[in-house]
Amino acid sequence: MQNFKVNIAVQLLPLGTPDAYHKVGEAISLIQQSGLKHKVCPFETVLEGDYDKIMALVKEIQIKCLESGVTDTICNLKIQMRKDADVTIEDKMEKYE
Repeated sequence: MQNFKVNIAVQLLPLGTPDAYHKVGEAISLIQQSGLKHKVCPFETVLEGDYDKIMALVKEIQIKCLESGVTDTICNLKIQMRKDADVTIEDKMEKYE
């Protein structure tokens, strides 16, 4: 199987901190700095690109969150990949935008 683009939706839930929205904002900043294509939504952020690069970013987000004083994180993921084609955000969103 070739290395096609995937979509991974990431929902970060920082626990043990009164400023959870601020911590989520910091995670979104890391995503924006990553250079990966993404779409921020109210409950999750969708990332598009290489599977391994996205998963490395997800790990970085969780580690940075823990290092910033959060006691626990829950990270929910939804992953879509295809056998022989890219998965793009536009495939799912074009008729709604």
